[in-house]
Amino acid sequence: MTSFPPIDAHFHCWQLARNDYGWLTPALAPIYRDVAVNDWQGQSAPHGVQGGVLVQAAATEAETHFLLTQADANPRVLGVVGWVDMLAPDAPARIEALARHPRLKGLRPMLQDIADAQWILQPELAPALHAMVECGLVFDALVKPVHLPHIVTLAQRHPDLRLVIDHAAKPDIAAGQWQPWADDMLRVAGETQAYCKLSGLMTEAGPNPVAGAVTRWGKRVLKTFGARRVVWGSDWPVLELAGSYAQWWDETQALLATLDVVDRAAVMGGNARELYWL
Repeated sequence: MTSFPPIDAHFHCWQLARNDYGWLTPALAPIYRDVAVNDWQGQSAPHGVQGGVLVQAAATEAETHFLLTQADANPRVLGVVGWVDMLAPDAPARIEALARHPRLKGLRPMLQDIADAQWILQPELAPALHAMVECGLVFDALVKPVHLPHIVTLAQRHPDLRLVIDHAAKPDIAAGQWQPWADDMLRVAGETQAYCKLSGLMTEAGPNPVAGAVTRWGKRVLKTFGARRVVWGSDWPVLELAGSYAQWWDETQALLATLDVVDRAAVMGGNARELYWL
């Protein structure tokens, strides 16, 4: 693993004129602009990052095709996590069609935006989840702490589904939220094979957090999942709601300072290669 350059396992790009980003409004002024893969490269390359996973930001299949087009145009996009209507009668066929693109590595229903915290457990979703397993796709779980017990159930029902918890399940760091997040993350780590993304924490700490504001939560993730099941990502440009790419990079290096060189390389790239089969 030490021979691989760092991988950013979670970044975004978008074009506002596509008009399917329901959450992205002028109220989010720091990130309400067009963002291209080249813009991400400008932020990540100075830190030695040479590839990344481009993740969906809109709940449309059209955006998935848009992201795959970006991947076709830029070899630094090592993989794409897209979206599909998992409740559609032909969801398995849609998933199989999308998975024929070699850069499609996962799918992400936007669970954090669905009112029913148990939505993912409805029986009608089983065919889509089975198709994901058959196609070797990763389930990116965009969740909040309230969803974690249901992710355990999901993993137990579908033991062959490869899972990763996005943004460490987004604990409300600004409000000091610790429990039940900490114990539920322990359950996920102990009772499933899920990975966890070390990403998004600065955003949860609020605008312009002080250095070290996320350390307690980041260290909990590392201790709970272990260095071989934690995957680093920037969540850029959403990250800019709180700070810069360079700030998150520096925070990460401080979090990983006690790990040996092999474990650091795993978190910073090796685990992403294994999770997403990059």
